[in-house]
Amino acid sequence: MSSRYSGLRDIFIDSVEKESYIDLEYTQYNYKLLKSSLEKPLKMILLYGRPGTGKSMLLNKLYHNLKNSREIYYFEAPILSEKEFLIRIIESISSYQVPNNMRVNFDALLKYCQSIRGKREIIFLLDECQLYSESLMEKIRLLSDTRVVKFVITLHKTDNEEVIAKEHFKTRIWEVIEMKNASDSDLEYYIRKKMVKKGFMEISNMLKKKDFKYIYSFTKGNFRETNKYMYTIFTIYEYYDKREPNKLSTKRFSKKILEMSALKLGYING
Repeated sequence: MSSRYSGLRDIFIDSVEKESYIDLEYTQYNYKLLKSSLEKPLKMILLYGRPGTGKSMLLNKLYHNLKNSREIYYFEAPILSEKEFLIRIIESISSYQVPNNMRVNFDALLKYCQSIRGKREIIFLLDECQLYSESLMEKIRLLSDTRVVKFVITLHKTDNEEVIAKEHFKTRIWEVIEMKNASDSDLEYYIRKKMVKKGFMEISNMLKKKDFKYIYSFTKGNFRETNKYMYTIFTIYEYYDKREPNKLSTKRFSKKILEMSALKLGYING
């Protein structure tokens, strides 16, 4: 037996796909700031914030919006091997397939970038840079010094920021954009918009201000936590819809299921 709550649950699977992006007031501001930063003679742009604040979503949106008009590449997952990372850079810049057994000559890559200075500007979007080694970050710094390659890097707001904060990066990161959790009103808009976009307006209307305040009290406006909480809520809704549908109201949202979900995720103690 199928349940409409299955489809509703699945829209809250944590994803960075362009279709999942919801424009909020503060994310629109950060997007415009990020896009305008690319027009400036900056070597590196840092986008940082706690996990779940929308950094990856913003990079993904930027890539899809600019890929047909700019020379831009998005490394969605960190490439921890220096050799593999440099191969991806070389292949992106040159459109040349690097043989597996070929030695990567970093000095030659730098010289090539210097030779095309003023002719091309190549943008690389690098996610999860807190996972990169200091040695690899140094190579990224040197590539940015050619002024041919421009990097937009994301970083979790953790102790690992120390690599980026070192003096040789401070002089190169000229734009720093901090991502924060959504406000309570933005979070309400985010949840409603995701539901309405997929045709669940009736269920969206069941959620009242008090329900959103309850959700916000646990998630604090963090998108990852919000998605996890909403996914759990509608998993429980699906369970009752299939087995005991008479227990579900069609007029108001279930406070009991909100509490059960919070218990399941450890937000509150039993």
